[in-house]
Amino acid sequence: MAHNHPKPATAPPLSDADSQPPAGADAIRAYLRTMPSAPGVYRMLDHRGDVLYVGKAKNLKKRITSYTKPTGLGNRIARMVAATRKMEIITTHTEAEALLLESNLIKKLKPRYNILLRDDKSFPYILITGDHAWPRITKHRGARSDKGEYFGPFASAASVNETLNTMQRAFPLRSCTDSDFERRTRPCLQYQIKRCTAPCVQRISADDYATIVDQARDFLSGRSSEIQKQFSEIMEQASADLEFETAAIYRDRIRALTQIQTRQDINVLGVGEADIIAAYQDGGQTCIQIFFFRAGQNYGNRSYFPANTGDASEGDVISAFIGQFYARRPPPKHILISHPVEKQDLIEEALSIRADHRVHLTRPQRGAKRKLLDHALTNARAALGRRLAEHGTQRKLLDGVGRLFDMEDPPQRIEVYDNSHIQGSEAIGSMIVAGPEGLMKNAYRKFNIRDEQTAPGDDYAMMREVLGRRFKRLMKEDPDRDRGHWPDLIVIDGGKGQLSSVQDVFVDLGVTDVTLVAIAKGPDRNAGRETFYMQGRQPFTLEPRDPVLYFLQRLRDEAHRFAIGTHRARRSKVIGKSSLDEIAGIGAKRKRALLNHFGSAREVERAGLADLEAVDGISKTVARTIYDHFHEIG
Repeated sequence: MAHNHPKPATAPPLSDADSQPPAGADAIRAYLRTMPSAPGVYRMLDHRGDVLYVGKAKNLKKRITSYTKPTGLGNRIARMVAATRKMEIITTHTEAEALLLESNLIKKLKPRYNILLRDDKSFPYILITGDHAWPRITKHRGARSDKGEYFGPFASAASVNETLNTMQRAFPLRSCTDSDFERRTRPCLQYQIKRCTAPCVQRISADDYATIVDQARDFLSGRSSEIQKQFSEIMEQASADLEFETAAIYRDRIRALTQIQTRQDINVLGVGEADIIAAYQDGGQTCIQIFFFRAGQNYGNRSYFPANTGDASEGDVISAFIGQFYARRPPPKHILISHPVEKQDLIEEALSIRADHRVHLTRPQRGAKRKLLDHALTNARAALGRRLAEHGTQRKLLDGVGRLFDMEDPPQRIEVYDNSHIQGSEAIGSMIVAGPEGLMKNAYRKFNIRDEQTAPGDDYAMMREVLGRRFKRLMKEDPDRDRGHWPDLIVIDGGKGQLSSVQDVFVDLGVTDVTLVAIAKGPDRNAGRETFYMQGRQPFTLEPRDPVLYFLQRLRDEAHRFAIGTHRARRSKVIGKSSLDEIAGIGAKRKRALLNHFGSAREVERAGLADLEAVDGISKTVARTIYDHFHEIG
């Protein structure tokens, strides 16, 4: 293991003639006299003591000597050498230990001249809980401290959500929290769309529910073909017994399993537990694409764009990526790489120490596994192309929004909601959409407030209706989230009350993976003093000149502009038209008589037949026509 704490290598004292401490190669050369010829890790420091670079070596003295030679250094390393003033070293027993320590220090210190893995968020898992009589299936991130069984990791929230959404069609287990489960008195929407068996209200027996839990567990453990065979046998037997409803249920479950397997279009027989890592370089940048395979299934992929890769080879970037990526997560048994890396045996030894099992790095040249690498390379090239093509400012803004709201990735679809009305009349809800390409005006939507129980001007109720309708429709029309219509981030114009209203809607519908933010105007409605509200966080503000604040203000103002414009158009239309205009035989004279008698078209709609007959100029026949128009059945 590493020997004690970091210690500076000693340099000879300055002579009286020296007016400045040595810099660059001279500073490094001064430490060679006491540098050990042993394995270890070294740190280069600048004049402020900040870490410039962290490296490891089998022979520290030999490696440090190479920095004193002017030839053979790339531009990045040459700049690092020029800025060096001091050094610190840590000796280790073996070079493998030095490699592990180097990776940890790079992740912790983020030195300016190392290749850096900037995006290092935790990965989600699927959890089947083990602390409740009716286990639930859900996404889990963070420390695995909850009781139950974990399956993963998945490459992203999108990949785990996709698998969960499709799995719930094959294995309709509850996804609600225990508190929601306990207070349920009737099945929720998940039951209505056949994504849950409603154990909360005893629509399924405990034994039958346990069977579904076992089937889901077997599927996630890699026994998908056995589960599909069981479903086929049950379906055929049910069909033979003329139990067509049961047969249809299992037919749909088989289709769901097939859909998961079809989407995992690069599955390869014999790849049970492996990560596939490919690097592609262009425009001075590098994209690392990693695919996860667990239990014989493709658990998705993710793109990384390490920093400081301009003068590094693909192999060097892959080597640095592997060291930092697996510094805080267990590596699988097999890692397939697209380019050769130096000291592959050493990397395998270090990863095996960390994982407590043998880890193999391979670079297949042909066959099915080579096709996996080619597929990953294609994805890396496409991802880097998109990144280079994106408008730099917009990308930085979305990156800033993602960091501000603690999102896993920068949002690709932001939906902003606002309401508009005049003292409660002609109420309108509006939705605008933004993404990497800017405002997506063809995706804008308006919502006429329909619920007659909503009191005039009740913004909370209006927001509940708008978001409820929006997500009910999403769940029915795009339940598998493969059409690009699901938002990553919802921004609502309002404060804590509006936020709470929408949270209630999300709880009722079982929506748990969309970031929700409310933005309230500042005192005296001053722009630049907005307060942000999120569940689980204290309200917070941003600096008035923060570019991300400007961006969010523009989105909110665009939503307000769209809401006001839609409301004005509707109001202008309604001023000269009412629902009475749609009734055959009702001209201007009878319309005026009805409005004078009842006061408004809505009161005419609510009137009884006898009340209508009492209006001057309205015969019994016309009254019946009006009444039937507003009360027709069907």
